[in-house]
Amino acid sequence: MTTDTHRVIQPSVLYFGTPVVLLTTENDDGSCNLAPISSAWALGQHFVLGIGSESRTVRNLAERPELVINIASPELWEQVERLAPLTGAHPVPEAKRAVYRYEPDKFAAAGLTPVAADLVKPPRVAECALQLEARARALTPGGAGLFFSVECEVLRVHAAERVVVPGTHHIDPAVWSPLIYNFRHYHGLSPELGHGFRSETARATASAV
Repeated sequence: MTTDTHRVIQPSVLYFGTPVVLLTTENDDGSCNLAPISSAWALGQHFVLGIGSESRTVRNLAERPELVINIASPELWEQVERLAPLTGAHPVPEAKRAVYRYEPDKFAAAGLTPVAADLVKPPRVAECALQLEARARALTPGGAGLFFSVECEVLRVHAAERVVVPGTHHIDPAVWSPLIYNFRHYHGLSPELGHGFRSETARATASAV
C-alpha cells in the first residue's frame, strides 16, 4: 500500500463529492421556485439541507415549509448547470448580483418539466428518477448568518420504475446513481466495488436471480 505525502492546504470550497438535489418550493404568489443545491444528506426518513441564507428557497421554507427534494442523476448535469447562475430572489440580493441573475421560470430556463406532487404544493421534477415530497421541520442559522441547516421530514418517495428492484421497494444501485458535485465539477459514481453488510438491495437482487 502506498502512503501519500500530505501538506496543509486552504481550499475555497469543501465539496468533496456531494450529491446534487433540485429543490422545489412555493413562492409568495403561488408559483414555484426551482433551486439546485449540493449540501444534502439523509438520516432515516429525514433529510438535512444546507442552503444560503439569502436564497429564495430559505424565505419560501420559512413561510411555507412544503418542498420536493428531487435527486439529480448524472445525465442531468447540463440542466443543473443552467440553473446554477439563476436566482428566484427579486431583486437580486446585493451579495449575489455579480454572479446571479433573476429568473422567474426556472423550469423553462433549465429545460425541465414540472409534475404535480401528491401531498405537497410544490411540483416534482419529472426528469429526476427519485423525488421526495417533504416538509421542513426546522431551520437553523449557521456560518455567521451565511446559511441555514434545514431539517426535512420525508413524506412520500416517488421512484422511476426502471430504478427499483422488481418486486421490492429497494432502489437498484446498479441502475441508478446520484449526480455528484466534486469540487465544482460534475461526476457520476464509478462502478460498484462491493456492498455493506447491511445491504438489503444485495439480498433482494440475489433472491430474484
